[in-house]
Amino acid sequence: MKRILLALLMLSMSLPAFAAHHLPGEGVKVQPARATWNTGYFQEALVRAGLKELGFEVEEPKELQNPLFYQSVMLGDVDYWTNGWFPNHVSQMPKRSEERVEVIGYVAKAGGLQGYLVSKEHVDKFNIKSLDDFKRPEVKKAFDSNGDGKADLTACPPGWGCEKVITHHFDVYGLDDHINPIKAGYSASMADTMARYNSGEPIFFYTWAPNWTIGKLVPGKDVMWINVPEINPLDSQKAGEDRMTVSGIEGAVTDPLKAGFVVSDIQVVANKKFLTDNPAAKKFFEVFTLPLSDISDQNTKMQDGEKSQENIEQHAQDWIAKNQEKWNGWLDAARKAAM
Repeated sequence: MKRILLALLMLSMSLPAFAAHHLPGEGVKVQPARATWNTGYFQEALVRAGLKELGFEVEEPKELQNPLFYQSVMLGDVDYWTNGWFPNHVSQMPKRSEERVEVIGYVAKAGGLQGYLVSKEHVDKFNIKSLDDFKRPEVKKAFDSNGDGKADLTACPPGWGCEKVITHHFDVYGLDDHINPIKAGYSASMADTMARYNSGEPIFFYTWAPNWTIGKLVPGKDVMWINVPEINPLDSQKAGEDRMTVSGIEGAVTDPLKAGFVVSDIQVVANKKFLTDNPAAKKFFEVFTLPLSDISDQNTKMQDGEKSQENIEQHAQDWIAKNQEKWNGWLDAARKAAM
């Protein structure tokens, strides 16, 4: 009897060590995808690193446009991505995709924020609260850099989803005679905006989060989120109308903020059969989450030149090293789910 108890005791003492090296994904090949926007590359690299530590044989990600990804994950041609924006992406999913596809976890809850920002100095100087304030002559004059009598807005290039929303805002709020939307390449336009800010000039621009822009122009310190005059959604936005007004946004001129864009949760999207067959991967997707500030900090590094795939992989490893206890907890939870 004593020998049995001793054996059980030794076994129980060895379990944590076994669990720490348990590879529930061993022998399983995984095909991830990633979105075409580079602000989502960081979280993709982190999740891929996590699955590799769990023993999965993870292929390099396929870079896909949104509709093609949702078709591919439904068919099982790819297994998952970390770049779902919901409810924004609901309309891009094939009919009845919920039978084969699951939206899971929160990479960044309410992380998909979009809207208009203005230099804080000039928000304070002109008491700017919403787009309507750009109808005031003194505001238009201050933000007019090309002498056309309109305030200049760094907007979105043609074909972007945000360009359609901004055009809608100009129509419903009567802004065409007051604001000039600059629709050139976004990176080049934002570089000009940054240069004006650094010269002490007023700036007015659209952006989204996560994005390098709010790493360099920090809301609440350098710039402020401003409101739309009232919530007036496009038909495509109506399903998420209640998420166009959001509370607790750092650096907003009011709380809540009428963003005028649907605020999305950034989530993992995966094939249901893959999740059923691989409970460790499913649990890792469920528990993995990132502060928006960490994503923006990494996006800023890319904007500053560290944008190669090697750089991005190193950013992921640096983040893991700084958050090792949290990371290990996620891996432990995934391993337990598979035991």
